[in-house]
Amino acid sequence: MPDRPAVLFVCLGNICRSPLAEAAMRAEASRAGLDLLVDSAGTEHWHVGKAPGRRAQAVAARNGIDISGYRARQVVREDFLHFTHVVALDHDNLARLLALRPAGAGAEVSLLLDHVPGRAGEAVADPYYGEAAGFDTTWADVTAGARGLVARLSGVL
Repeated sequence: MPDRPAVLFVCLGNICRSPLAEAAMRAEASRAGLDLLVDSAGTEHWHVGKAPGRRAQAVAARNGIDISGYRARQVVREDFLHFTHVVALDHDNLARLLALRPAGAGAEVSLLLDHVPGRAGEAVADPYYGEAAGFDTTWADVTAGARGLVARLSGVL
């Protein structure tokens, strides 16, 4: 396990929700002065090596963050040993993560919105097949989740 909090966000392809969660978490941790490692990955391999989608990049840019340099990767079993928190964006990916997690791995596995008061058990909707406005909703959700997780890791909650 790392010597500081390390958070991995996971969605299906790692080109929209999880990189947005990674960006929101980096921003919230910076605002809070919290030193942590943040990354994102997908449970599937389809987009490995690709940048986040243009609509994800656009919503991040509208919020002052450049994610064009992020590259998709697939989650691996070793991630559960290198991260203290592995955070799924929806129930299907949560189930995949729980099945992939090695016995005895210390990483806490949760849904992102479990860290938002009143939203435990909710999934972040996948905006991939919808309109561009869906990415604004996703940004709002991942930002709320990042704030809640930062507060928890900072000992505020």
